[in-house]
Amino acid sequence: MKKINLILLVLMAFLQSCNDDKCNDILCFTPPESFLFEIVDKTSGENLFTNGTYDSGDISITDALNNNEPVEFTFKSDNDRNLIEIGSIGWETEIVNLKIDISDDHIFDLYVDAERKMGDCCDYTEYKEITIGEAEFEFDAQTGIYKILVETEAKIL
Repeated sequence: MKKINLILLVLMAFLQSCNDDKCNDILCFTPPESFLFEIVDKTSGENLFTNGTYDSGDISITDALNNNEPVEFTFKSDNDRNLIEIGSIGWETEIVNLKIDISDDHIFDLYVDAERKMGDCCDYTEYKEITIGEAEFEFDAQTGIYKILVETEAKIL
């Protein structure tokens, strides 16, 4: 009886190692995609950070579902293409409802329903719903950038 148990144990260990072997040669780190936003003037198309209308230090992103707690973001300034990047969404299954403000201006809301899934060898994030509210926008699928269109008032001198 001990021999049968030992044989079954060895067989199970062998079968288990076969499953692990298929993933051994795969380098797998699949972070969720970051959300990238460019804030532009609706009429001229100018980036509102590049033209000085807004200052990156005045950006505020808060989580409306979590007592308006601040949310981490990165401001990327490269060749006059100033972008706001939010990379904290989708590391786990979650729903977020963010409020993006600059100075005293409410720019837009971002709602995301993200589900973290396990694949054969790698984990990945599936976005079930992404909604941008309170603003017009354009999405460029090639760059992954959401262009948020903002109406700016002419400044009186």
